[in-house]
Amino acid sequence: MMDSLRSILTSHLIPIITSRPLSTLLQDIIMTSRCTFIFQTTRFRILHLAATLCLLSAVCLVPNALADETIPLWSDGAPGALGKEAKDIPTLSVSTIESSTPTGVLIICPGGGYGGLAIDHEGHQIVAWAKSMGLAAALCEYRHRGRGYGHPAPLQDAQRAVRLVRANASKWNIDPKRVGIIGFSAGGHLVSTVITQFDNGDPNAADAVARFSSRPDFAILCYPVISMGSSFTHRGSEVNLLGKDATPDQLREFASERNVREDTPPTFVFHTLEDKAVPPENGLVFYQAMVAKKVPGELHIYQKGVHGVGLARNIPGTSDWPATCQRWLASLGMISNP
Repeated sequence: MMDSLRSILTSHLIPIITSRPLSTLLQDIIMTSRCTFIFQTTRFRILHLAATLCLLSAVCLVPNALADETIPLWSDGAPGALGKEAKDIPTLSVSTIESSTPTGVLIICPGGGYGGLAIDHEGHQIVAWAKSMGLAAALCEYRHRGRGYGHPAPLQDAQRAVRLVRANASKWNIDPKRVGIIGFSAGGHLVSTVITQFDNGDPNAADAVARFSSRPDFAILCYPVISMGSSFTHRGSEVNLLGKDATPDQLREFASERNVREDTPPTFVFHTLEDKAVPPENGLVFYQAMVAKKVPGELHIYQKGVHGVGLARNIPGTSDWPATCQRWLASLGMISNP
């Protein structure tokens, strides 16, 4: 029986796992299990239960298998940590590329409204996409309100990820001048903050990692939350990050369209017209600020797709965004021509 289950996992289930959102998979498992327990014999119920357990194990284990190494962002504990449990330890999962020369890298910040992380379709699937382009990938599991943290923890973690990648560039065969970052939804807001509030590092820091720059070389904002305190703000992200009683000065500080600077790195922005949760005005105002500061980049507003499309597979028109972005990255010299 185990040989049969192994065959099923290898030929059918693993490909499904790596291409579908985790929530959908779990819903399918639950619905299928209900039907099986009603209509099948005891023998097949046992077989199905075993297969379900294998599938659940695969859902948990397969994405982690993509990473060569998972390390804490802060070896001596994150600043402001509330404890020493897993929720207090932000991590970076690094997946490298076999190459005779150093490659670029894409740091990935999933969304989740600053209250969680959409770790599958805005995390693990993006790792696979980055590697398909010849980029190493570094999945950043930053702290958020769901773990008990608001500002400044998410920004501290994302900036640390950029520094940490550069500090380990030789070890991971990464070109420190081709360090990119991508963020989705609230993760997009986090990335927009990283690319507008960075520094060159402290050459006198006792912590060797802190000596490296936190400025990425390029950025990708996917249906990002951008503005705070405006009519099109995503209120949930705002509250999770800054609290219910954020001051006008705090809202201005984290309205990223106000903070674009001339040395903000080249940035690719995409949004969808059908996004009602985080309206496309967020992407528009950020790109307008880029134009005003003469920051290179592109803006794409697609018609189809509600909020959270990820790679937008099977969404007419919008499914083009990964290929469009890939061509843009090639034009910057961050990857080889597709």
